[in-house]
Amino acid sequence: MQAINAGDTAFILLCTALVCMMTPALALFYGGLVKQRDMLSIMIQNFVCMGVVGLIWVFGGFSLVFGPDIGGVIGSIVPYFGMYHVGIQPNPTYGPNIPFIMVFAYQMMFAIITPALMTGAFVGRFRFGAYLFFIAFWTILVYLPAAHWIWGGGFLATLGVVDFAGGIVIHTAAGFSALVTAAYLGKRKLAPGENESEPASLPLVALGAGLLWFGWFGFNAGGAYAADALAAYAFTNTMLAGSIAMLVWMFWEWRESGRPSFSGVLVGAVAGLATITPASGYVEPMSALLIGAIGATACYHAKHVQSWLKIDDSLEVWRAHGVGGMTGALLIGVLASSHINQVSAGVHQLGVQFLAVVVVAAYAGIVTYVLLKVLDGLGVLRVPDTIQQEGLDRPLYGERAFNFWNMDRGNPK
Repeated sequence: MQAINAGDTAFILLCTALVCMMTPALALFYGGLVKQRDMLSIMIQNFVCMGVVGLIWVFGGFSLVFGPDIGGVIGSIVPYFGMYHVGIQPNPTYGPNIPFIMVFAYQMMFAIITPALMTGAFVGRFRFGAYLFFIAFWTILVYLPAAHWIWGGGFLATLGVVDFAGGIVIHTAAGFSALVTAAYLGKRKLAPGENESEPASLPLVALGAGLLWFGWFGFNAGGAYAADALAAYAFTNTMLAGSIAMLVWMFWEWRESGRPSFSGVLVGAVAGLATITPASGYVEPMSALLIGAIGATACYHAKHVQSWLKIDDSLEVWRAHGVGGMTGALLIGVLASSHINQVSAGVHQLGVQFLAVVVVAAYAGIVTYVLLKVLDGLGVLRVPDTIQQEGLDRPLYGERAFNFWNMDRGNPK
């Protein structure tokens, strides 16, 4: 039996727990940003991913990503279906010093949070039953193939594409799928004169953002699968990119509107964290600062593209995650340092990174559109206009986010 390193195993256990925490943290982050009447609807959409995607991961998902390659497109479903052959024996390819079951668990957390990221784009418009089918089939048809292409030895991996912690597999795929979904569902139906942007609780957003940032250390550093120098680089790069992105976003907002905003500071940090994700294990810390600054700038100004497209991406998922993940993935080809993780910047690396971004974004967008078309054809996709205006929490779930001594009785929205 291959030796298990206790320190590395303890490290990946901690990282797995941190990434697991990020899905509830995302629920808090999104829940605070939406109107009070829709808080529970988006939070349940986040939490339920832990159930739906978790089961998919057990029954075929893990195997389709990390099983033996079939034509560069997908892994074989046979070897790890139902966690068969997924035990404590280390796998020489994936985490050679830790139990293979921890690779399974760690990667499961990535699969769970990916569809959850999309929910911020279509607040108040998606029927819950249809959403369950949507995330299940999206995970199977989009996430699993894309993850195999890059992380499981698929055709993009053979070309030399790298993605340390999910800038392409997670953020680009989710971001562009979110944009397509928001465009397909159309604008939110609001009451006359109602403001689109009325965050229910900025302190809740701050709590969610803080927990996301905390969890992101496990999200990125855990990609080393060992408590080693590579993990230390990824950890440090994560902090630096988030820090400078926060300030750069604040600079652009202050310059444009004449004042900073707390929500902007928080969103800017998240944009920087998304941007460094694919590059965190390939660049020097000073390059991470540059990546965070470029990412915040690109994500902030992407609002002009979104405005031109006239797409109601409620919480700007495409800007923060799609643009951020795409930007970070491309910057690997510009800033990667070979002594960090054997990947060098250059024309070839930039070219294959660009190809991967285009392929994953286009594939995710097309499959998402087909899934929405099917659900729409069944008549189960959209929430009726009257319920959108009233809010989804009470009509669809029979609950309200705040009900201490009926404190919101006079403010149902």
